[in-house]
Amino acid sequence: MTADDLRSVQAPLKERYRETPNAALITLHAQGRVGEGVSCRVETGKVLVLAGLHPATGGTGQAACSGDMLLEALVACAGATLSAVATALGIELRDASLRAEGDLDFRDTLGVSKEVPVGFQDIRLQFTLDTDASDEQLATLLRLTERYCVVYQTLAHPPALTVNRAPSTY
Repeated sequence: MTADDLRSVQAPLKERYRETPNAALITLHAQGRVGEGVSCRVETGKVLVLAGLHPATGGTGQAACSGDMLLEALVACAGATLSAVATALGIELRDASLRAEGDLDFRDTLGVSKEVPVGFQDIRLQFTLDTDASDEQLATLLRLTERYCVVYQTLAHPPALTVNRAPSTY
């Protein structure tokens, strides 16, 4: 895809969102159903993913770990955003790879220590880029990728999160 192709696809969307801001408000959905053992079947819209406990919390390692899936979502979003921004800026990427790492202390999840917070303590996102772009272009590319990556921004600035119980359908 060229920069012109990307602009032609996005231009009508941008115009619509300028004219009707509410049209830009989209609710994404995810669904799952508790499965056998200690697992949850997650419908991704493309494939079925069986998620379960990480081996450090008693899982078998046969099911996807939701922590890994969070990092994978970050890599997927940042990679797609990087590609779009590079295209828009006319920066040729011969190759680009991304790696996300996150540190967890499983004493929290297992209730061994109340002093350790539940969840990732640190997350690192690394880009390896093969390009002839200047240092200034690369700084702009990474700054804009960070700015427009939905998952990155959600992790950096967590939204309000609510939990409730829906009425049983059984």
